Amino acid sequence: MPTYRYTAKDQDARTITGKIAANDQAAVIDELRKRQLIIIGIDEEKTLSFFSSSAPKTKPIKTEDVILFARQMATMVDAGIPILQTMDALEEQTSNPSFKRVLNQIKEEIRFGSGLSAAFSKHPKVFDNLFVNMLKVGETGGVLTTVLDRVSSYMEKTAKLKRKVTGAMIYPSVIVSMAFLITLVLLIKVVPTFKNIYDSLGKELPPMTKSLLDFSDAVQKQFLLFVIGIGAAVAGAIAYKKTDAGAYRIDAIKLKLPVFGELICKVAVSRFCRTLAVLIQSGVPILESLDIVGKTIGNRVLEKVIDEVIQSVKEGESIAAPLARSSVFPAMVTKMVSIGEQSGQLDKMLVKVADFFDEQVDAAVDSLTSLIEPFIIGFLGIVIGYIVMALFLPIINMTQAMQ
Repeated sequence: MPTYRYTAKDQDARTITGKIAANDQAAVIDELRKRQLIIIGIDEEKTLSFFSSSAPKTKPIKTEDVILFARQMATMVDAGIPILQTMDALEEQTSNPSFKRVLNQIKEEIRFGSGLSAAFSKHPKVFDNLFVNMLKVGETGGVLTTVLDRVSSYMEKTAKLKRKVTGAMIYPSVIVSMAFLITLVLLIKVVPTFKNIYDSLGKELPPMTKSLLDFSDAVQKQFLLFVIGIGAAVAGAIAYKKTDAGAYRIDAIKLKLPVFGELICKVAVSRFCRTLAVLIQSGVPILESLDIVGKTIGNRVLEKVIDEVIQSVKEGESIAAPLARSSVFPAMVTKMVSIGEQSGQLDKMLVKVADFFDEQVDAAVDSLTSLIEPFIIGFLGIVIGYIVMALFLPIINMTQAMQ
């Protein structure tokens, strides 16, 4: 039976801690309620054993879980069901144990007087700034159902866009990985066999064959060093990306990549427009909306541009002007934003721009797949063809000499 460590306050407002052995967290909560304690936190103690791992396996909380939760919560709130009963029902319906645990903690915080958005804000890995701020607007303005519908629709569209881009990247990644593995197997297993045969013949080899055999020999002798070098390069790149300068530099390079850079830029612009539109429609102040967009845009270059936009707006300038100066956002976007500001329909213009760029991303993904496929096949054909030609060239020369 697992042991749970709890932190709570008694009737005299004193903080107390202790341990309870129970089947699950719900049983611990029931026991603490019987003792008339106000629960602050409950954590399961991690036990180590020879046969078990040091940490319990947890199922990751997916975006789809949060989207379904938001949809169901909107439906139940619209039906007039109280928040605590809604949270109870949604917790029971959730099959993901990690998400169930999060919802249980949120429910308990609400039960003991915490505001809705404040309770959700304590779980930033599951509910981001955008979700929490939208909830705050919904609970203070009495439009919680509308806000939940908007945020779930937004998350569905962004998740759909992300799946399309990820799917477009998977195919070339798999092909390149397979090409690399095939080439490595040929260099380590196949080429040395031919090398032994040619060494036994003692004949002068063509330069192409000799260079291939030398390269194969170097790969075999320095294979461990080669693997360590690749690992060190990857680890160095990851460490560099974690720094502010490194993250900015890498994001800038991404935007300038041939073919891929344009796709990445379109995805980022679409996300910027849709996120800002949803926040404005929900009544979040413009400066706060821009701040949230900057933190969720996913690209440091665009984040810096949005920071400049915030400063310009504080100084009384429009949103469109700093966007146009950045040279990152397409001219069409800045013009549409400018028209939206002048007409007082910025949110509608942003939605139209986001829909347009979503279509552009669809077209870019299709063209990317059709463009990369022949390129990869051609590259693989050249590499394998070179190896085959280099290996069989001495045999062809010997056959011609015998004739």
